[in-house]
Order: sequence, then C-alpha cells, then structure tokens
Amino acid sequence: ESIGNATSQRNHTVVTEFVLLGLSHSRQVQLAFFVLFLLSYVAIVLGNLLIIVTIKADSCLTSAMYFLLCNLSFIDLCYASVTSPRMLSDLLSQRNTISFNGCMAQLFLLHFVGAAEMFLLTVMAYDRYIAICKPLHYMSIMSKPTCCRLVAACWVGGFVHSIVQTILTIHLPFCGPNKIDNYFCDVPPVIRLACTNIYVTELLMISNSGLISLACFLVLLVSYTVILVTIRSAKGRRKAFSTCTSHLTVVTMLFGTLSFMYLRPSSSYALDRDMVVSVFYTMVIPMLNPLIYSLRNAEVKDALRIVIRRKINKT
Repeated sequence: ESIGNATSQRNHTVVTEFVLLGLSHSRQVQLAFFVLFLLSYVAIVLGNLLIIVTIKADSCLTSAMYFLLCNLSFIDLCYASVTSPRMLSDLLSQRNTISFNGCMAQLFLLHFVGAAEMFLLTVMAYDRYIAICKPLHYMSIMSKPTCCRLVAACWVGGFVHSIVQTILTIHLPFCGPNKIDNYFCDVPPVIRLACTNIYVTELLMISNSGLISLACFLVLLVSYTVILVTIRSAKGRRKAFSTCTSHLTVVTMLFGTLSFMYLRPSSSYALDRDMVVSVFYTMVIPMLNPLIYSLRNAEVKDALRIVIRRKINKT
C-alpha cells in the first residue's frame, strides 16, 4: 500500500508554475505585437482616465448616468490592467512563466472585474429605463446613495462569481503538462491542464457563468423592450434608440465574446480563434468604450472640450 501511495505521489507531481505560450513564437511578430498592444494599453489608460477626469471636473455631469459611466471607465481600466502589463512584459521575455499562485490571482481578478462590468452594464440598462420611461421620478429613484449601493452590489456580485470560479479551479490536481495556450491565465485553458476528469467542474463553471449571463441578459432585454413599448411615437422611439445605442453596442460586444468563451465545453476550444477573442474582450472593448461613449454623447464631448481648453489655457 505504501508503495502504491508513493507511486501515486510521483505520478501527481504538484505544478508550481505555468508556461504562457503567448501570441506568437516569432521574435519579429512578438516585437510588432508589443508596439501594437503598448499603444492600445496607453489608449485604454488615457481614454478611460480622460472620461473619469472629465466627469469629475464638470459640475453639469452629475446625473446617475455619468456616475455609472465613470465607474465603467474605472472597471475598464482595471480589466485591461489585469492582463496587459504582464503580456507586454512577456512579449519582451524569452521564457514566459507565471507561478501557480500568480496564475490563480490573475484568474480571480479577471473574473472579478469582468463580472462586475457585466452587472454594471445591467444597472446602466435599468438607469436608461428609468430615464426614458419615468423621467419625472428619475432623480429620486436614481439618487446618489442608490447609485452607490448599486455599484457596490456589482462589485460584490463580481467577487462572489469570481471566488466560485477560482475555488473550483484551484482545487483541481495539476501534475503536468503546464503550458497554457494563451497569454494570460483564464479558466478554460487552465482547467484543460488538470490531471483528472473535469466534466463536473466544467459543468459547474458553465452553470455559474450561464446563470449570471442569463440574468443580466433578461434584465437588459426587459429594460429595452419596456422602453420601446412605452414610447408610442416613431420620433420618440428613434430618440430612445439613439440614447441607448452606445450602451447596446457595448453590451453586444461584451456579452457576445464572453458567451462565446465561457458557455461551451473546453474540448471545443481552438487556439488561434480563441486567442483572437481573448484579445478582443481584454484589449479592444476597454479601448473602444471611451470612444463609443464620448463620440455618442454630446454632453460628454462638450465637457471634454472644456477640460482640454482649460488645460491648454493653463499652459
């Protein structure tokens, strides 16, 4: 029996680090990616910080919509920062390893911030419903304390979702191989390395992600359906659609890519295709959000001009 235990222990060597295979093995391609993603990350940081500073600096942008938009920019900034600095560093390195604890921490933060953003976008849909369908009660319903509680609930919901995903992952036995087919640690590529049957774990993870996605989607669907049903005139519907276009664009991109990544079994993953999707939801969407919201909102554009003009006059 002792010999059997010793053999079992040898066959289940604990993995202490993972190797991130990254986006490419070609040095020239890696350097090209480094320049591209460095510029993208700088655009994400500057774009989202500009929105935050603009909303904080302009006394006219005090409604719940702009408070939620400010929080969305902060979440996008955090979301991109979970993966981008590490990716940029690895693109200049020869051996891209990450410790087991570091991998689990990155996985936890990615799902923590990502789920918080999903919940926040749902709250923003509710905000648009109140603004369009109950404009006379908007200020009393979407008061500052209420908004703060809603944002706090988004973060708590993100934490609960992420802790479930992380616990399910961290309890799996990892005994090799330890090469992750991605440039960051995420649930699908990591659990494929477990040296056990992951069917039940995968089912629990998909159910967890599916319930959250379904709940958020239903709230979004009900909000926009009620908006369109409530507004009778064609002119009113066009105006409502114009107001919500930015939000709908972001929701479609984010929910589409996340559903593609997390609501299917790991056996159906294809490296090249899924790498493109990963880049899209970790880099492209956080970079597009400031452009979408600033270019589609006249008040934000006016406030941006005022802030930039002030900075120019000071210099």
